[in-house]
Amino acid sequence: MPKNASFSQLDDIVRAVELFPLGVAVSTLLERPEIEIPKRTLQRRLDQLVKEGRLAAIGRARARRYTALASVAAEEHVLREEPAQYAMRRDWLTPAGREVQALVGRSLIERTPVGYRPGFLTGYEPNVTFYLPADLRRNLAEIGYVGMRELPAGTYLRQLMNRLLIDLSWNSSRLEGNTYSLLETQRLLEEGVGAEGHGVAETQMLINHKAAIEMLAEQAEELYFNRYTVCNLHAMLAENLMPAPADCGRIRSVPVGIGGTVYHPLAVPQKIEECFDLLLAKAEAIVDPFEQAFFVMVHIPYLQPFGDVNKRTSRIVANIPLMRHNLCPLSFVDVDKADYVMGLIGVYELNRVELLRDVFEWAYRRSCLRYSAVRQIIGEPDPFRLIHRNEIRQSVCEVVTGRMDKAAAIRHIAKRSAEWLPAGDRARFTEAVENELRGLHEGNLMRLRLRLSEFHAWKQSW
Repeated sequence: MPKNASFSQLDDIVRAVELFPLGVAVSTLLERPEIEIPKRTLQRRLDQLVKEGRLAAIGRARARRYTALASVAAEEHVLREEPAQYAMRRDWLTPAGREVQALVGRSLIERTPVGYRPGFLTGYEPNVTFYLPADLRRNLAEIGYVGMRELPAGTYLRQLMNRLLIDLSWNSSRLEGNTYSLLETQRLLEEGVGAEGHGVAETQMLINHKAAIEMLAEQAEELYFNRYTVCNLHAMLAENLMPAPADCGRIRSVPVGIGGTVYHPLAVPQKIEECFDLLLAKAEAIVDPFEQAFFVMVHIPYLQPFGDVNKRTSRIVANIPLMRHNLCPLSFVDVDKADYVMGLIGVYELNRVELLRDVFEWAYRRSCLRYSAVRQIIGEPDPFRLIHRNEIRQSVCEVVTGRMDKAAAIRHIAKRSAEWLPAGDRARFTEAVENELRGLHEGNLMRLRLRLSEFHAWKQSW
């Protein structure tokens, strides 16, 4: 295999060709969002796939077209552990989803340019209109329920925090074309060490995701679908990635374009502001958490309220209703970039949600499978630690930043427990803080907002 031809790149090409049962030309493939290589490179990859027997070539010169021979064999090994109905790469697509896929799979010149249609948003009536059918919402609630409805909002998210930080940061960034590997992401987020061979923007993107996810966990009971929440999450995700720092968290006042589609977003600033406020009001009024999550995944990218980082914002914001209800989070594990992008293009150009809905359902089922296994490993959360998590965290941080030795720490923890807790809870509080201090290491400092330099200085005193 040529040095540059990764297995994932070849698989992307095969999947793109599979969308055209009657064959597809190189010129059409180059317009596909998942094909991000030059024409000559694509031609070499296609020749290689023909030699390997994965594609067939029909015709010559400019009339040459390619068609798939084996549609999913290359990926089956990845999903062998899954239930039979999800064993093949796209068996989970509904007929309506496939129809949308075929429509947006045509070349750009075959698709009609369209602008923003306000009626798509204004025609949606919360709790009357539903993008997700009732049976799907019930099923997702069954698999997403983790038995914590009586606990504070965000409990389940905090329980999974270390794993989710890596999973959601990596998967969401991967959907934007970030080339960090999962292990490189883990090292960056746990140890603060960037990987060689990656641009500064890729590193920044992952760090920004971490900050936004931590905001979800720390302020779970205070987050709603309003400007404060969504704009601040956007500001975190966009930090150091926008041309002007002031654009982070600010509604755009200039036109934007989207590559790979004939859709042209709304350009009038006043109208963008009005639609954004209406979008948030409708989202907040929706009762069902899954409908809420999917609604913002549809309408934030469709409106493009910010100058950039709209899709990332919608993926993080979609977790707010799941977090509020202590449902399994949506980390987009195993979601294919091409599926996600085509689902959005179906919304952009056709105002049809079926393909994106299929991707959403697939993604949530995969997330539930993953975090069910993780939860079995980490066990049930301690209710006492959940109730007093802020006080425990503050006490630990004060000991570390104050460079206290063991004697000073004992006195400080006793003082804090007397200030905050009734006499019967103080011993347990002291034990919880001491366990946190004993368990501190370089890999878990960031969740407490502690710097590595502060940790090392404290260890010398401890």
